[in-house]
Amino acid sequence: MLVVMASSRRNQSRENEMQTIVVEANFRKEVLENPEPVLVEFGADWCGASHMLAPILMQLREEFDGQIKIVRLDIDACPRVAEEYGFQEVPTLAFFKNGQMVDQISGVAPRLIIANKLRALLR
Repeated sequence: MLVVMASSRRNQSRENEMQTIVVEANFRKEVLENPEPVLVEFGADWCGASHMLAPILMQLREEFDGQIKIVRLDIDACPRVAEEYGFQEVPTLAFFKNGQMVDQISGVAPRLIIANKLRALLR
């Protein structure tokens, strides 16, 4: 059991290294003013579905590197931003282009669906 916990901590650390954490202070700069399209995961540390989504987002971050920015926003740390967009489910993936939210997915979606929505952002 101890090995599993250590492994989980290592994976959690790797997840954090691979993502940009957005907070209220930098949301405008990182998301709304970003020249690249942006995918924001509105998630929470306590949410199992957010943890299930993490490896998918890590893969997509590598696949779309330099084309689309993929970031995470913790709804507990940034409740005002989450409330502004009115999300009712965690996690919610919000797709931004030119400072506007153009699409969203609530819950965990298959990698292919998320990737197709990211490709649509590039058009």
